Amino acid sequence: MKELQKEIPFKWRVQSVNEYGANCVAYIDARDVQDTLDKVVGPQNWQVDYKQVGNLFMAGIGIKKDDTWVWKWDTGSESNIEKEKGHVSDAFKRAGVMWGIGRFLYSLDVPKLKTKQHTNKKYYPITRDGQILWSGADLTEYINATLKARKSKK
Repeated sequence: MKELQKEIPFKWRVQSVNEYGANCVAYIDARDVQDTLDKVVGPQNWQVDYKQVGNLFMAGIGIKKDDTWVWKWDTGSESNIEKEKGHVSDAFKRAGVMWGIGRFLYSLDVPKLKTKQHTNKKYYPITRDGQILWSGADLTEYINATLKARKSKK
């Protein structure tokens, strides 16, 4: 089960943005949790269940241990796009954290990038040379390269 707690590849997204900067957070998606469970315990040795408790969606991940199912549950929060789907997906990822999957993300720093206002009046994170980071892939690549460069200087 310790294998579930290992660091896995992750991405970066903008958590908040304004004229003063963009705070970025690391994340994994639900497929990353599924892939980790498949790899570590085997696809036949885990399952997921969902329940609605009041207005909350709860996700539980059960892992088979010595012919017994052990369950860990958590809830999530709605997303800005597809509220219910986002809530269920977030609950699933948080249930994964209960097993240790992605828990390492909570110990990572929250990088703050400078921003630039585009002609559409919205602010976007930028590179050191002022280029707008339009996509999540560009943001992830830039932050990872910046963090790697900082580590190599130490």
